[in-house]
Amino acid sequence: MRVCFLLKVRDNMLEEYKVRHAAVWPEMLDALRRTGWKNYSLFMRKDGLLVGYLECEDFKKCCDDMQLEPINAVWQKQMTSFFEALGGAAADESMIPLAEVFHLD
Repeated sequence: MRVCFLLKVRDNMLEEYKVRHAAVWPEMLDALRRTGWKNYSLFMRKDGLLVGYLECEDFKKCCDDMQLEPINAVWQKQMTSFFEALGGAAADESMIPLAEVFHLD
């Protein structure tokens, strides 16, 4: 399945967000791969709108499995302050898939 989601990075943290994602911890990358995240990409507009895209077998299972990864808790704790309107939730708990309305293939 293909999954796309939106989040909003705070205006004053755009550059730092880019820096952090230029050097994602190897342990975090391994955890994502191990839990089924494939072709995972993040795109960001100048105003901080973040578009995430990934492919996986079962998005809920991938997210649930990431919750069991100790490195994810550390990463999420550090990243939560980067985002607007999470209502106290971690960023990974706020990734609500958008409905796919068209796919070329």
